[in-house]
Amino acid sequence: MRHDTYDSIFPADDDDATWLVTYADLVTILLVFFVLLYTLSFFEKEQYRKAVETIKVQVEENENLIGLMELMEIPETADTQITIEDITGLHSREKSLFNNITKFVQSSEQKQNISSRILDGKIIVTIKGKALFNSGSASLNNASILIFDEIVQILYDYPEYNINIKGHTDNIPISTPIFPSNWELSAIRATTVLQYLVLQGIRPQRLTATGYGDVMPLVPNTSEENRAQNRRVEFVLEKKEPRS
Repeated sequence: MRHDTYDSIFPADDDDATWLVTYADLVTILLVFFVLLYTLSFFEKEQYRKAVETIKVQVEENENLIGLMELMEIPETADTQITIEDITGLHSREKSLFNNITKFVQSSEQKQNISSRILDGKIIVTIKGKALFNSGSASLNNASILIFDEIVQILYDYPEYNINIKGHTDNIPISTPIFPSNWELSAIRATTVLQYLVLQGIRPQRLTATGYGDVMPLVPNTSEENRAQNRRVEFVLEKKEPRS
């Protein structure tokens, strides 16, 4: 068999052919890099879930870590693939904001009337109506000012978050010259809170206010205790979508 054809293409003593070695190394490195990216993009969250459950068992008695554990919850309906953002820790701002809110709730004199949670990627701060308004009124009481001033100080530091203020009532009908129904009462309470935040320096472009009346109860309106829970104002904090 003749080898002259092969030798004519790749002569053994031709130094110019050494670039093939470098080229082959580069192709190999690129292949390994893309295989790594592919593996990371399809890393199963089930492994992460198991690790979180193990941690929760060890710290469930530690109240200082409750906020962190709530943040680490993964909804059952969540995508089972973990993203590059999850791996690189780009959610640190969300964690910081939630931790600051949790500290505020725990240190507040009204902590029995304030709660916080994360739902569908949004941070929700719930304040019972009795801590903000007198019965049947949309005027802020003295206690509410202290609560809102603390919240405003936190919101200043996170301008990338929009704030949707939601007003809710119980199912007991109301009919006054000012508030013909619970819809009006919940809407005016929400806008009253919005106006106060604007006066404290929060940019109006970050704020929206919505009244829901009694259509979105937290618990059934079957007792006075339950109705008190349903009378509330919620701050829904959501990160702004980047402009395309």
